[in-house]
Amino acid sequence: MAGCSPFVLLDFSASISPLGPPPSAIAALQANLTQLVRYPNPQYPQLKQQLAQHHDLHPDWVLPGNGAAELLTWASRELASLEAVYLITPAFSDYERALSTFDACVQPISLPLGAASRYSFDWLTVVTQGLHHDPARCGLLLNTPHNPTGLLIPRAVLEALLSQFALIVVDEAFMDFVLPAEQQSLIAYVDRWPNLVVVRSLTKFYSLPGLRLGYAISHPDRLQRWQQWRDPWPVNALAAAVVEVLQDQAFQQRTWQWLTAARPALLQALQAIPGLYPWPGLANYLLVRCDRSVTAMQRDLLQYHQILIRDCMSFPELGDRYFRVAVRLPEDNERLVEALGRVMA
Repeated sequence: MAGCSPFVLLDFSASISPLGPPPSAIAALQANLTQLVRYPNPQYPQLKQQLAQHHDLHPDWVLPGNGAAELLTWASRELASLEAVYLITPAFSDYERALSTFDACVQPISLPLGAASRYSFDWLTVVTQGLHHDPARCGLLLNTPHNPTGLLIPRAVLEALLSQFALIVVDEAFMDFVLPAEQQSLIAYVDRWPNLVVVRSLTKFYSLPGLRLGYAISHPDRLQRWQQWRDPWPVNALAAAVVEVLQDQAFQQRTWQWLTAARPALLQALQAIPGLYPWPGLANYLLVRCDRSVTAMQRDLLQYHQILIRDCMSFPELGDRYFRVAVRLPEDNERLVEALGRVMA
Protein backbone atom coordinates (compact mmCIF):
# COMPACT_ATOMS: atom_id res chain seq x y z
CA MET A 1 0.00 0.00 0.00
CA ALA A 2 2.82 2.41 0.84
CA GLY A 3 4.81 1.40 -2.21
CA CYS A 4 8.12 1.38 -0.32
CA SER A 5 10.32 -0.83 1.83
CA PRO A 6 9.07 -1.34 5.41
CA PHE A 7 12.39 0.08 6.59
CA VAL A 8 11.52 3.41 4.95
CA LEU A 9 8.22 3.77 6.81
CA LEU A 10 8.02 6.20 9.69
CA ASP A 11 6.44 3.93 12.30
CA PHE A 12 4.17 5.52 14.90
CA SER A 13 2.30 2.27 15.56
CA ALA A 14 4.73 0.71 18.06
CA SER A 15 5.15 2.43 21.42
CA ILE A 16 8.89 1.86 21.68
CA SER A 17 11.42 4.52 22.64
CA PRO A 18 12.84 6.20 19.50
CA LEU A 19 16.17 6.77 21.25
CA GLY A 20 17.23 3.22 20.45
CA PRO A 21 19.00 0.78 22.77
CA PRO A 22 21.39 2.58 25.12
CA PRO A 23 25.12 2.02 24.58
CA SER A 24 25.20 0.22 27.94
CA ALA A 25 22.86 -2.44 26.53
CA ILE A 26 24.95 -2.93 23.41
CA ALA A 27 28.09 -3.21 25.52
CA ALA A 28 26.44 -5.80 27.79
CA LEU A 29 25.40 -7.88 24.78
CA GLN A 30 28.87 -7.82 23.30
CA ALA A 31 30.52 -8.67 26.62
CA ASN A 32 28.30 -11.72 27.11
CA LEU A 33 28.42 -13.37 23.68
CA THR A 34 30.55 -16.16 25.15
CA GLN A 35 27.58 -17.10 27.37
CA LEU A 36 25.78 -18.49 24.32
CA VAL A 37 27.70 -21.78 24.55
CA ARG A 38 26.09 -22.79 27.87
CA TYR A 39 22.60 -23.05 29.30
CA PRO A 40 21.52 -20.29 31.69
CA ASN A 41 20.95 -21.14 35.33
CA PRO A 42 17.18 -21.81 35.38
CA GLN A 43 16.92 -19.98 38.71
CA TYR A 44 18.57 -16.83 37.24
CA PRO A 45 20.14 -15.82 40.59
CA GLN A 46 22.23 -12.93 39.24
CA LEU A 47 19.40 -11.54 37.13
CA LYS A 48 16.98 -11.73 40.05
CA GLN A 49 19.55 -10.09 42.31
CA GLN A 50 20.00 -7.15 39.94
CA LEU A 51 16.27 -6.66 39.45
CA ALA A 52 15.62 -6.91 43.18
CA GLN A 53 18.39 -4.46 44.01
CA HIS A 54 16.92 -1.95 41.57
CA HIS A 55 13.63 -2.02 43.50
CA ASP A 56 15.08 -2.54 47.00
CA LEU A 57 13.57 -6.02 47.31
CA HIS A 58 14.72 -9.49 48.25
CA PRO A 59 15.42 -11.61 45.12
CA ASP A 60 12.75 -14.14 46.14
CA TRP A 61 10.12 -11.48 45.34
CA VAL A 62 11.20 -11.23 41.68
CA LEU A 63 10.64 -13.59 38.75
CA PRO A 64 12.21 -12.70 35.37
CA GLY A 65 10.44 -13.85 32.23
CA ASN A 66 10.39 -13.95 28.46
CA GLY A 67 8.91 -10.48 28.21
CA ALA A 68 5.88 -9.32 30.18
CA ALA A 69 3.70 -11.52 27.93
CA GLU A 70 5.02 -14.76 29.41
CA LEU A 71 4.44 -13.57 32.96
CA LEU A 72 0.93 -12.36 32.12
CA THR A 73 0.23 -15.89 30.89
CA TRP A 74 1.01 -17.36 34.30
CA ALA A 75 -0.86 -14.55 36.01
CA SER A 76 -3.87 -15.43 33.85
CA ARG A 77 -3.62 -19.09 34.83
CA GLU A 78 -3.92 -18.04 38.46
CA LEU A 79 -6.65 -15.50 37.75
CA ALA A 80 -8.65 -18.13 35.84
CA SER A 81 -8.94 -20.24 38.99
CA LEU A 82 -11.12 -17.55 40.55
CA GLU A 83 -14.86 -17.12 40.16
CA ALA A 84 -14.40 -14.30 37.64
CA VAL A 85 -11.74 -11.97 36.30
CA TYR A 86 -12.59 -8.32 35.86
CA LEU A 87 -10.85 -6.57 32.99
CA ILE A 88 -10.88 -2.80 32.52
CA THR A 89 -11.66 -2.13 28.86
CA PRO A 90 -10.50 -1.05 26.38
CA ALA A 91 -7.56 -3.30 27.19
CA PHE A 92 -4.38 -4.67 25.65
CA SER A 93 -5.54 -7.52 23.38
CA ASP A 94 -3.01 -10.00 24.77
CA TYR A 95 -4.90 -10.06 28.07
CA GLU A 96 -7.83 -11.75 26.34
CA ARG A 97 -5.46 -14.24 24.71
CA ALA A 98 -3.88 -15.19 28.02
CA LEU A 99 -7.14 -15.37 29.95
CA SER A 100 -8.97 -17.38 27.28
CA THR A 101 -6.12 -19.90 27.23
CA PHE A 102 -7.21 -20.98 30.72
CA ASP A 103 -10.98 -20.51 30.15
CA ALA A 104 -11.24 -17.62 32.59
CA CYS A 105 -14.65 -16.13 33.22
CA VAL A 106 -13.87 -12.61 31.96
CA GLN A 107 -16.09 -9.73 33.06
CA PRO A 108 -15.31 -6.44 31.26
CA ILE A 109 -15.58 -3.10 33.02
CA SER A 110 -15.92 -0.38 30.40
CA LEU A 111 -14.32 3.01 30.90
CA PRO A 112 -16.60 5.99 30.18
CA LEU A 113 -15.03 7.27 26.97
CA GLY A 114 -17.27 10.27 26.36
CA ALA A 115 -15.68 13.65 25.63
CA ALA A 116 -16.43 14.96 29.13
CA SER A 117 -14.35 12.21 30.77
CA ARG A 118 -11.26 12.48 28.58
CA TYR A 119 -9.06 14.00 31.23
CA SER A 120 -9.81 11.86 34.27
CA PHE A 121 -11.88 9.02 35.62
CA ASP A 122 -13.25 8.29 39.04
CA TRP A 123 -11.49 4.95 38.74
CA LEU A 124 -12.81 3.52 41.99
CA THR A 125 -16.41 4.28 41.09
CA VAL A 126 -15.97 2.89 37.57
CA VAL A 127 -14.69 -0.42 38.93
CA THR A 128 -17.05 -0.85 41.87
CA GLN A 129 -20.13 0.00 39.81
CA GLY A 130 -19.11 -2.60 37.23
CA LEU A 131 -19.00 -5.52 39.68
CA HIS A 132 -21.54 -8.35 39.40
CA HIS A 133 -19.69 -10.90 41.55
CA ASP A 134 -18.28 -10.76 45.04
CA PRO A 135 -14.78 -9.27 44.46
CA ALA A 136 -13.44 -11.34 47.37
CA ARG A 137 -13.77 -14.37 45.06
CA CYS A 138 -12.57 -12.60 41.91
CA GLY A 139 -9.49 -11.18 40.24
CA LEU A 140 -8.76 -7.87 38.54
CA LEU A 141 -6.34 -7.31 35.66
CA LEU A 142 -5.40 -3.78 34.65
CA ASN A 143 -2.51 -1.65 33.47
CA THR A 144 -1.19 1.73 34.52
CA PRO A 145 -0.42 3.90 32.66
CA HIS A 146 -3.52 2.57 31.00
CA ASN A 147 -3.21 1.32 27.44
CA PRO A 148 -4.53 2.87 25.22
CA THR A 149 -5.52 6.10 27.05
CA GLY A 150 -2.14 6.66 28.72
CA LEU A 151 -3.80 7.76 31.96
CA LEU A 152 -2.39 6.87 35.38
CA ILE A 153 -4.51 5.08 37.95
CA PRO A 154 -3.90 6.70 41.36
CA ARG A 155 -2.10 4.48 43.84
CA ALA A 156 -4.77 5.19 46.47
CA VAL A 157 -7.44 3.75 44.17
CA LEU A 158 -5.42 0.59 43.62
CA GLU A 159 -4.89 0.18 47.36
CA ALA A 160 -8.64 0.48 47.93
CA LEU A 161 -9.24 -2.23 45.33
CA LEU A 162 -6.59 -4.50 46.87
CA SER A 163 -8.65 -4.62 50.04
CA GLN A 164 -11.59 -6.00 48.05
CA PHE A 165 -10.26 -8.44 45.44
CA ALA A 166 -8.77 -11.90 45.89
CA LEU A 167 -6.01 -11.12 43.38
CA ILE A 168 -5.00 -8.02 41.42
CA VAL A 169 -2.48 -8.09 38.58
CA VAL A 170 -1.11 -4.67 37.63
CA ASP A 171 0.76 -4.36 34.34
CA GLU A 172 3.24 -1.47 34.66
CA ALA A 173 4.90 -1.97 31.26
CA PHE A 174 4.89 1.79 30.56
CA MET A 175 5.50 3.10 34.08
CA ASP A 176 9.19 3.80 33.38
CA PHE A 177 8.18 6.55 30.94
CA VAL A 178 6.48 8.52 33.72
CA LEU A 179 8.70 10.96 35.58
CA PRO A 180 9.82 9.40 38.90
CA ALA A 181 8.06 12.08 40.96
CA GLU A 182 4.75 11.33 39.16
CA GLN A 183 4.85 7.53 39.11
CA GLN A 184 2.08 5.60 40.85
CA SER A 185 3.80 2.22 40.99
CA LEU A 186 2.71 -0.44 43.46
CA ILE A 187 6.04 -2.23 43.65
CA ALA A 188 6.75 -0.86 47.12
CA TYR A 189 3.42 -2.32 48.30
CA VAL A 190 3.90 -6.00 47.42
CA ASP A 191 5.12 -6.98 50.88
CA ARG A 192 1.93 -5.72 52.51
CA TRP A 193 -0.50 -7.12 49.91
CA PRO A 194 -0.06 -10.87 49.25
CA ASN A 195 -2.84 -10.64 46.64
CA LEU A 196 -0.83 -8.25 44.44
CA VAL A 197 1.23 -8.98 41.31
CA VAL A 198 3.14 -6.24 39.48
CA VAL A 199 4.47 -6.95 35.98
CA ARG A 200 7.20 -4.85 34.39
CA SER A 201 8.93 -4.80 30.99
CA LEU A 202 12.43 -3.68 30.03
CA THR A 203 11.79 -3.73 26.31
CA LYS A 204 9.83 -0.54 25.68
CA PHE A 205 11.74 2.04 27.71
CA TYR A 206 15.12 0.69 26.58
CA SER A 207 14.01 -0.07 23.00
CA LEU A 208 14.81 -3.79 23.22
CA PRO A 209 11.58 -5.56 22.16
CA GLY A 210 13.46 -8.24 20.25
CA LEU A 211 15.24 -9.49 23.37
CA ARG A 212 12.06 -10.24 25.36
CA LEU A 213 12.78 -9.42 28.99
CA GLY A 214 10.24 -8.69 31.67
CA TYR A 215 9.72 -9.53 35.31
CA ALA A 216 6.99 -10.07 37.89
CA ILE A 217 7.07 -8.90 41.50
CA SER A 218 4.89 -10.70 44.02
CA HIS A 219 4.91 -12.95 47.07
CA PRO A 220 7.62 -15.64 46.82
CA ASP A 221 5.11 -18.49 47.25
CA ARG A 222 3.26 -17.40 44.13
CA LEU A 223 6.41 -16.90 42.09
CA GLN A 224 7.72 -20.35 43.07
CA ARG A 225 4.45 -21.81 41.82
CA TRP A 226 4.83 -20.02 38.49
CA GLN A 227 8.41 -21.26 38.24
CA GLN A 228 7.14 -24.84 38.43
CA TRP A 229 4.57 -24.22 35.69
CA ARG A 230 6.88 -22.85 33.02
CA ASP A 231 9.69 -24.01 30.76
CA PRO A 232 13.16 -24.33 32.35
CA TRP A 233 14.95 -21.52 30.48
CA PRO A 234 12.50 -18.75 29.51
CA VAL A 235 15.16 -15.99 29.51
CA ASN A 236 18.14 -16.33 27.22
CA ALA A 237 21.67 -15.40 28.31
CA LEU A 238 21.86 -12.19 26.30
CA ALA A 239 18.51 -10.91 27.55
CA ALA A 240 19.62 -11.62 31.10
CA ALA A 241 22.82 -9.65 30.50
CA VAL A 242 21.12 -6.40 29.41
CA VAL A 243 19.55 -5.96 32.84
CA GLU A 244 22.58 -3.76 33.48
CA VAL A 245 20.70 -0.95 31.69
CA LEU A 246 18.79 -0.43 34.93
CA GLN A 247 21.92 1.28 36.24
CA ASP A 248 22.16 3.60 33.21
CA GLN A 249 20.94 6.78 34.86
CA ALA A 250 22.24 8.97 32.02
CA PHE A 251 20.00 7.16 29.52
CA GLN A 252 17.03 7.35 31.88
CA GLN A 253 17.46 11.11 32.30
CA ARG A 254 17.84 11.56 28.56
CA THR A 255 14.61 9.65 27.97
CA TRP A 256 12.62 11.70 30.47
CA GLN A 257 14.01 14.96 29.07
CA TRP A 258 13.03 13.95 25.53
CA LEU A 259 9.54 12.80 26.48
CA THR A 260 8.81 15.72 28.81
CA ALA A 261 9.30 18.09 25.87
CA ALA A 262 8.10 15.97 22.95
CA ARG A 263 4.81 14.64 24.33
CA PRO A 264 3.11 17.96 25.22
CA ALA A 265 4.34 19.47 21.96
CA LEU A 266 2.78 16.63 19.98
CA LEU A 267 -0.40 16.80 22.06
CA GLN A 268 -0.78 20.52 21.41
CA ALA A 269 -0.12 20.10 17.68
CA LEU A 270 -2.72 17.35 17.39
CA GLN A 271 -5.27 19.41 19.31
CA ALA A 272 -4.83 22.17 16.72
CA ILE A 273 -5.97 19.91 13.85
CA PRO A 274 -9.76 20.14 13.35
CA GLY A 275 -11.45 16.78 13.84
CA LEU A 276 -8.77 15.31 16.13
CA TYR A 277 -9.24 15.00 19.89
CA PRO A 278 -6.17 13.56 21.67
CA TRP A 279 -6.16 12.31 25.25
CA PRO A 280 -3.52 13.85 27.53
CA GLY A 281 -1.82 10.62 28.53
CA LEU A 282 1.40 10.36 30.52
CA ALA A 283 3.04 7.48 28.64
CA ASN A 284 5.02 7.53 25.39
CA TYR A 285 1.90 7.34 23.21
CA LEU A 286 -1.27 9.34 22.67
CA LEU A 287 -4.80 8.08 22.02
CA VAL A 288 -6.68 10.24 19.53
CA ARG A 289 -10.39 10.33 18.74
CA CYS A 290 -11.17 11.21 15.13
CA ASP A 291 -14.36 12.48 13.52
CA ARG A 292 -13.86 10.31 10.42
CA SER A 293 -12.82 6.81 9.43
CA VAL A 294 -9.36 6.00 10.76
CA THR A 295 -9.06 3.10 8.34
CA ALA A 296 -9.22 5.50 5.40
CA MET A 297 -6.89 7.97 7.08
CA GLN A 298 -4.38 5.23 7.89
CA ARG A 299 -4.42 4.18 4.24
CA ASP A 300 -3.81 7.73 3.03
CA LEU A 301 -0.95 8.25 5.47
CA LEU A 302 0.70 5.08 4.23
CA GLN A 303 0.13 5.68 0.55
CA TYR A 304 1.01 9.37 0.33
CA HIS A 305 3.29 10.00 3.31
CA GLN A 306 4.86 6.60 4.19
CA ILE A 307 3.70 7.00 7.80
CA LEU A 308 2.16 4.15 9.82
CA ILE A 309 -0.19 4.82 12.72
CA ARG A 310 -1.89 2.29 14.99
CA ASP A 311 -5.59 1.89 14.38
CA CYS A 312 -7.67 0.78 17.35
CA MET A 313 -9.67 -1.99 15.72
CA SER A 314 -8.16 -4.45 18.22
CA PHE A 315 -9.96 -2.47 20.94
CA PRO A 316 -13.65 -3.33 20.25
CA GLU A 317 -14.82 -0.43 22.44
CA LEU A 318 -12.98 2.08 20.23
CA GLY A 319 -13.28 0.84 16.65
CA ASP A 320 -12.77 2.99 13.56
CA ARG A 321 -12.90 6.41 15.21
CA TYR A 322 -9.74 6.17 17.30
CA PHE A 323 -6.04 5.78 16.62
CA ARG A 324 -2.91 5.70 18.75
CA VAL A 325 0.45 7.22 17.94
CA ALA A 326 3.79 6.79 19.63
CA VAL A 327 5.70 9.87 20.67
CA ARG A 328 8.84 10.00 18.55
CA LEU A 329 11.65 12.49 18.01
CA PRO A 330 10.56 16.12 17.36
CA GLU A 331 11.32 16.02 13.64
CA ASP A 332 9.32 12.81 13.25
CA ASN A 333 6.42 14.23 15.22
CA GLU A 334 6.40 17.34 13.04
CA ARG A 335 6.26 15.18 9.93
CA LEU A 336 3.31 13.27 11.38
CA VAL A 337 1.43 16.45 12.28
CA GLU A 338 1.97 17.93 8.82
CA ALA A 339 0.75 14.73 7.16
CA LEU A 340 -2.28 14.46 9.42
CA GLY A 341 -3.17 18.08 8.70
CA ARG A 342 -3.15 17.38 4.97
CA VAL A 343 -5.12 14.15 5.27
CA MET A 344 -7.74 15.69 7.56
CA ALA A 345 -8.08 18.68 5.27
